[in-house]
Amino acid sequence: MVYSLTYSRPAYTGSSRSSRLSFNGSEKSLGESVSSTSTAVTAGIPEALSFDRVISGGTCPPCTIRDFMNYLVYIERSAENLQFFLWYRDYCQRFSQLSASERALAREWTPEKSAEAEGHVSLPAAGTKPMSREAAAVFKGTDFAQEHNTVLDFNPSFNPFHTPPQTPDSRSMMSSEPGWASDASTLHSPRRANFAQKAASAYEAADVKIQPCEQYLIVWLDRADAEIVTIQPFREEITRIIATYVSEEGSRQLNLAAKEKAGLLRALASTTHPSAFRDVAHTIEWSLRHQAHPNFIRWSICNGNPPRVTFARGLGVGGIVAGLITAILITLSGAGRGWRVLSAIGFMVGIATLIAAWKGMCVVLHGLHHRHLRPWELFAEEDDASSTYELKKSSMESFGSSNSYEDEPWVVKYENRNIIRKILDREVWIQEPALRQIQDTIFLQAILGGLLGTAIFMAIFVPLPKGNML
Repeated sequence: MVYSLTYSRPAYTGSSRSSRLSFNGSEKSLGESVSSTSTAVTAGIPEALSFDRVISGGTCPPCTIRDFMNYLVYIERSAENLQFFLWYRDYCQRFSQLSASERALAREWTPEKSAEAEGHVSLPAAGTKPMSREAAAVFKGTDFAQEHNTVLDFNPSFNPFHTPPQTPDSRSMMSSEPGWASDASTLHSPRRANFAQKAASAYEAADVKIQPCEQYLIVWLDRADAEIVTIQPFREEITRIIATYVSEEGSRQLNLAAKEKAGLLRALASTTHPSAFRDVAHTIEWSLRHQAHPNFIRWSICNGNPPRVTFARGLGVGGIVAGLITAILITLSGAGRGWRVLSAIGFMVGIATLIAAWKGMCVVLHGLHHRHLRPWELFAEEDDASSTYELKKSSMESFGSSNSYEDEPWVVKYENRNIIRKILDREVWIQEPALRQIQDTIFLQAILGGLLGTAIFMAIFVPLPKGNML
C-alpha cells in the first residue's frame, strides 16, 4: 500500500521568529497549549506520524519520541525545546491534581497582572527578629508591634520546602538527582544554592523584582540572615526551571526573545501556576509542531547515512552516463535499431536510483526495508562499556546537564571510520509501518520517473539512422 503518487516529503523548515511570535499572540486556553490538536497535519506527514502521535508514544522506531529527542540533540541541536515541553505537560498534570487549597496559593496569571508584578516587595529590615503570633497579639496597637510579614507564622505540621509528590508517570526527574529532596535537609545544599543563585541572576538581568505569595514565612537561618520562602506549590521546582531553561547560565537555555523572557520571569515572580508559562509554552510548541517535527520526519525518511546516499547518487549518474554512451555507440555502429534498446537498462536504473537518492533513499536498503544505524546507535551497540549509554542519557529528563555531545566517545570513533565502512554500515529493519509506506511511495515515484526518462531517451535515439561508423 502506498500514498498518492503526488506525495512529496515535508519541506525543510527553518527558524522563523516572526511566525513564532504571531502564533504566540493567538488566544488559546491553557489546555490547548499543551495538547493542541487544532493544527492541521503538515503536508507530507500522515496522521500516523503526526506530532501528537509521536509525543504520545504511538509510533515505532525510528519515529519514536526517543528518536525525536536524539534528532534534536544530534542534528538540530535544539533538544531543550522538547525537554521543556515534556516537563510543562507533566507539570500541568501534576498541578491539576493538587488539592483546591494548594492550588489557591498559586493564582492564575493573567496579562492584567503584569503591571502589578513590576513593583518591589518590602522585606523586613536587616536584624529584625521575627515575633511569634502570641507575642504579636500582646504588642498589637503599641509601638512595639511588628507588621504581619515579620511574624513567624510556622505550622510544625507544614513543611514550606515540601513539593507535592509527582504522579507515578512523571517525566520530571528532579527527585532522582543527588542533593534534591522534598524535605528541608536540602536547604543549604550546594546544588540548591547554585539553582537559587542562577534564578536570582535571571531575575536581576531582566530587572524583575521577586514578588512572593501574600502568604509566606520568614525563616531565620542563623539569626543573622532571613530568607523568604513562599508556600506556593512547586516553588523549588520552578526555581530549578528558571536556572536550567531561562537563566543565561542555564545548561539548557531556551531561545527566547528578551521580551518573552522578561514576561515569563515577571509571571514566575508572582505565581507558580502553569499559566505563567502560557506565552512561552505557545512559542515552544509552535516551534516543535511546525519546524522540528516536520524536519524530523523528513530526516527519518532517509534510510541511508550521508556517505551511502552520496554513493547512491553517484551510481545513478553513472548509470545514466553508461546508458548514454551505450546508445551513442550503437547508433554510430551498423547495428539495427532494436539493439539500441539495450541502453534503456542504464537509463532506467540510473534515473530511478538518482531520483530515490535525491530524496535521501538508497534503493538497495529499501528493497530490504532496512536503514543504517545512526552513529550514536552504532557505537553504543559495539562497545560493551557504553552499551548502557542510551539508558543513562539524561536527554529525556527534565533536569540534567547540557545537551552538548562533542565529548561523547562515538564522535571521534565515527570520524576515524574510513569511507568504505561508512557506506557499508550495519543496518536494521524499519519497524514503523507509516514510514515504510512513505518510502514505498517514493520508490514507486522513482520507478515511474525512470520509465518516463527512459522513454524520452529512447524516443531520441531509436529513430536515428545507422551511423555505420564503427
